[in-house]
Amino acid sequence: MKNYTITVNGNVYEVTVEEGSGNGAAAAAPAPKAAPKAAPKAAPAAKASAGAGSVKIEAGAAGKVFKIEKNVGDSVKKGDAILIVEAMKMEIPQVAPQDGVVASIDVAVGDACEAGQVLATLK
Repeated sequence: MKNYTITVNGNVYEVTVEEGSGNGAAAAAPAPKAAPKAAPKAAPAAKASAGAGSVKIEAGAAGKVFKIEKNVGDSVKKGDAILIVEAMKMEIPQVAPQDGVVASIDVAVGDACEAGQVLATLK
């Protein structure tokens, strides 16, 4: 096992990686299962956010929406967590890139998301 320290958006995570048996096919198999579930949600999210706000909050990694921290209409400061995405057993906050007001939340808790998918918008 190897231990790593990873910093994402200013949050520090301690990660332990266990070496597998070398069977790369088994590790690659789960990825295609997640893609079909998330693909249909990407199009509605883009439509919903198109007129809601000009500043997009996009998923930093593929995963599942774990928690929504802010509501539509809430004022936020740069760096405030809008929502949290769980990816590979890590909770990754998706933060406001600038000060503003939450214009839309385009996902719900439990929704699958792809990297780069619009999760929320600010105005």
